[in-house]
Amino acid sequence: MSGQYRSRVYTDRPDYADFDAPEKFQAIIGIIMTRLRQHPKTICSYSGGADSDIMIDLIETARKIAPSLPSVRYVFFNTGLEMKATKDHVKATAEKYGVEIEEVRPKVGIVQAVREHGVPFVSKIMSAGLEGWQKKEIPLSIADEYAKAGDKAAKRRELSERFPKCESIINFLCCCNSAGEPRPDIQLVINSSKYMRDFISEHPPDFQISAQCCDFCKKQVAHMAQKGYEMIITGERRDEGGMRSVPRKDNTALCFTETSEGQYRLRPLYYVTDRDKAWYKEQFGIRYSDAYEVYGLTRTGCCGCPISYKAVDDLELIRPYEPNVVKAAWNIFGKSYEYRRKYNAYKDSRMREEKEKKKNVDGQITMFDI
Repeated sequence: MSGQYRSRVYTDRPDYADFDAPEKFQAIIGIIMTRLRQHPKTICSYSGGADSDIMIDLIETARKIAPSLPSVRYVFFNTGLEMKATKDHVKATAEKYGVEIEEVRPKVGIVQAVREHGVPFVSKIMSAGLEGWQKKEIPLSIADEYAKAGDKAAKRRELSERFPKCESIINFLCCCNSAGEPRPDIQLVINSSKYMRDFISEHPPDFQISAQCCDFCKKQVAHMAQKGYEMIITGERRDEGGMRSVPRKDNTALCFTETSEGQYRLRPLYYVTDRDKAWYKEQFGIRYSDAYEVYGLTRTGCCGCPISYKAVDDLELIRPYEPNVVKAAWNIFGKSYEYRRKYNAYKDSRMREEKEKKKNVDGQITMFDI
């Protein structure tokens, strides 16, 4: 559509991204074979989740087709808050494929990371933006200043002068870019979650917000484990949304790229859809962990992470099987769960009010027309 912003996730998408599932997975196996030949010293992050199960099956299928391909080092990053179902599945998967899946733990555990830096809220993007806002103590009123300004570019420059070294936070709060152009519909701004700025203004959080627990418990651990490897394989998919669906500095199409450290990153599942996954699971008899097959979860990730909108509901599904994990999650993330519950109620109330106002206005117009 003319004038519609399209990120490189869409404009640089490879041809196979639009193939039907059988042809798409054939293409992916071919890509894996090619890249393993080019970069034999490879490490792969295996989480025990559904995407990882599809990914490891594809990698080991490629190695079965071409036995001369090098082996892959598989690593499971244990945050310290993992379901028994996940840990058991990691062991079962290693036995299934005859490989080792090494367990690695962080130096800073999830409890310490949350206590020292803050609790995630809504999304990684939202958490990062609100963390910056809390630390820099920038008033939310700058968004009203920007909205009322006739010359938005000039107002944006003035805000930069008033709050130096706060570019991303200003953009986040004002829903614009650094040139002062309104960007209300992208994921990097506060109102990417409906009414969030108003909610924060009316109900300021009484706890520190941050997603740095992910940095300490996963990213930093992964970075250390991946040192010295030519290629890193991860199971990210665009359909997961959030940060995984936007371009980053080290990539364009997000499938295969060279990182700033000189390594290569392969994301073979990036353009695999939920429908593709379902087809593959049925076609090849993939069994996910009990977290999916027994508990009824639709995704795992970090157990109880508040970034999932279903975190509290998922914990209730887990509770009959692993009550201690649920208790731990509430002790770590409870403030975020409660705050999100309050936000959801606020959002629902605002949406009802707007619907009622629109209904009344439409009724007045109809009577006037008559």
